[in-house]
Amino acid sequence: MEIQSLEIQKPAPKPKWLRVKLPTGKKYTELRDLVEKYDLHTICTSASCPNMGECWTEGTATFLILGNICTRSCGFCGVKTGRPGSIDWEEPDKVARSIKMMNIKHAVVTSVDRDDLKDMGSIIWGETVKAIRRINPETTLETLIPDFQGVTRIIDRIIEVAPEVVSHNVETVKRLTREVRIQAKYERSLEVLRYLKQQGIKRTKSGIMLGLGETEAEVIQTMEDLRNADVNIVTIGQYLQPSKKHLPVKEFITPDQFGKYKEIGLNMGFRHVESSPLVRSSYKAQKHLT
Repeated sequence: MEIQSLEIQKPAPKPKWLRVKLPTGKKYTELRDLVEKYDLHTICTSASCPNMGECWTEGTATFLILGNICTRSCGFCGVKTGRPGSIDWEEPDKVARSIKMMNIKHAVVTSVDRDDLKDMGSIIWGETVKAIRRINPETTLETLIPDFQGVTRIIDRIIEVAPEVVSHNVETVKRLTREVRIQAKYERSLEVLRYLKQQGIKRTKSGIMLGLGETEAEVIQTMEDLRNADVNIVTIGQYLQPSKKHLPVKEFITPDQFGKYKEIGLNMGFRHVESSPLVRSSYKAQKHLT
């Protein structure tokens, strides 16, 4: 009996609109050297962001606090999952001094999820914002926060320090949330965003990834859900698989389709819509202050 060999399906090649040039330039090289020398944690490097060179050259960077190991195991994320180390109580000052050394004009601060901690890392969050303001009074701030399990007294620690922009990503459409964000809940994320605005945060922001199997109608519904939560800014980008262990890309969305979503979002009333294949949460973040 003849045994037929099975064909192994290779991942589809990336389309030309997803190909980016390697980052270059004096400013980028200086910042890269500082990050390596002082062992700084940036989401730019931890998540292999394709816009790292562009953002660093423009004086924007995203800092990762509370370590670089996350307690959650989201199917899309390239950050390591496991048991995080102990809290570094000197981290707020380290981040603030790093921003000064790097001459960052607009800093985005994010963190891994720390569900292992009673305060979920919120005390370090508050102290980090205070330290940045003390050492870099001219630097503007965006905080890209976890859901903190929806506990309002913990979210209040972010509200109290009043960053210029507070962001929390829903990441995907409602139907795919359980698969993409295993320990998260779609409605809880919307409640966090709604609560931030109700408590006086002027600029709230969220982001979603495309290419995980969502439909156009689901994307539009997600945008409507975010507007109903009074979110001002939305980012929409192409999901790219960090490794073979992560969720596969189901579809590469065309630039024209991203353009369509941008137009729909602006017509819905979002103040800013960043929608293109290479957009990530903090892409063009400095523009979102207006």
